[in-house]
Amino acid sequence: MGRQCDVVVIGMGPGGEEVAGRLAEAGLDVVGVEAELLGGECPYWACVPSKMIVRAGNLLADARRVPGMAGQAQVEPDWSPVAARIRDEATTDWDDAAAVERFTKKGGHFVRARGRLTGPGQVEADGETYTARRAVVVATGSAPWAPPVDGLSAVPYWTNREAVSAEETPESLLVLGGGAVGVELAQGYARFGTRVTVVEAADRLLPPEEPESGALVARVLESEGLTVRTRARASSVRHEGGTFTLVLDGGEELRADRLLVATGRRPRLAGLGLETAGLDPQARALRVDGHMRAVPGPEKHGGPLGHGRGGEPGLWAVGDVTGEGAFTHMAMYQADIAVRSILGEDGPQADYRAVPRVTFTDPEVGAVGLTEEAAREQGLTVRTGVSEVPSSTRGWIQKAGNDGFIKLVEDAARGVLVGATSAGPEGGETLYGLAVAVRAAVPVVTLRDMIYAYPTFHRGVLDALADLERPERV
Repeated sequence: MGRQCDVVVIGMGPGGEEVAGRLAEAGLDVVGVEAELLGGECPYWACVPSKMIVRAGNLLADARRVPGMAGQAQVEPDWSPVAARIRDEATTDWDDAAAVERFTKKGGHFVRARGRLTGPGQVEADGETYTARRAVVVATGSAPWAPPVDGLSAVPYWTNREAVSAEETPESLLVLGGGAVGVELAQGYARFGTRVTVVEAADRLLPPEEPESGALVARVLESEGLTVRTRARASSVRHEGGTFTLVLDGGEELRADRLLVATGRRPRLAGLGLETAGLDPQARALRVDGHMRAVPGPEKHGGPLGHGRGGEPGLWAVGDVTGEGAFTHMAMYQADIAVRSILGEDGPQADYRAVPRVTFTDPEVGAVGLTEEAAREQGLTVRTGVSEVPSSTRGWIQKAGNDGFIKLVEDAARGVLVGATSAGPEGGETLYGLAVAVRAAVPVVTLRDMIYAYPTFHRGVLDALADLERPERV
């Protein structure tokens, strides 16, 4: 059996749903294929429910900061409202009926199945072959990656999915992985009374970010009673009598009631039939051009696979599968480019010089562009400037919970910022102006001459700019 259509979208997470919905609204015949929930990881198991945990934990932390600031307060953690809010408000008990209806009302056709490429413009799903006249878009997202630790595959460990859908908190929790997901959930659970140990193989938490960010988060977590173990590599794990035992290199054993594995994610590409479209089935990510059109790997030759307007249908990819960062905002950004490309509309190509990212711990760690180390690796003449949140007027007023800093990374040869970190209360919001400065290559002298509202957290940027100008900073 077969069905003709204009576009097939494989994977209906944030990026795929955006592409499919907008193309359907544009009048194209669109088939959206998704094996799990329409909307993907973000609304059901990641961004939204995890931030509900963070929000609730922050309320508890703020209540505990009242003594010495505003009187007296006592707070008793209760996980049940958090679990109920995730179940009832965020996920509708993990039911995507509303999302499916939203898509079909736009004119799209939804297929709940696992899609597979079977040739140029052809996708097999649920026993039927869909032939696209214009485009196939791969947006299958990513899945949690578990390291090759002896015994890990045989034990009932948590991923982010189990962590956000838990109906109650465990007495103790081991978190394997000190990246953004690991530290967010670690702090969230700890604030509800769970004894938490974070285990990270690298020499610091948040390894992709500035060393100062990892040091800050580690210091705060430890001050809240969590145990942080860096340079700690797991060698094996076992689960006996309801207890997880994580064995580190060297033989040390750590025990807890639950084990959360948060060691990163990998694009979902296995079994997609990439070879039928001229792509490497063993690739870690799909290589795309600036218009999100899939291209053969660097070992092959040729341009994008089809162009989607007359002749052979094109192949596009958006989101985590492109390897440009497992962020919902990245998937949405790429989706906008892919829609324009498929419709033949003009517009800018993808530009990743100012990719923002936020770790929603307390304090938040926002970052954009290059770290100092990455800038130096690119051969830039680097100058940095740092200001401390507690030293600013707003930070001094804040007092309790005012940990943080702002760090600027300048390409001194051009006199523009190429990266920045904003860590502290509302650090992700303070990041916005820095992201604009990096993306638009605003001259540092212009940033220095701006008027910054007082007293604000973002005024710390002005202090960091003053530090940037010290001669020894080059």
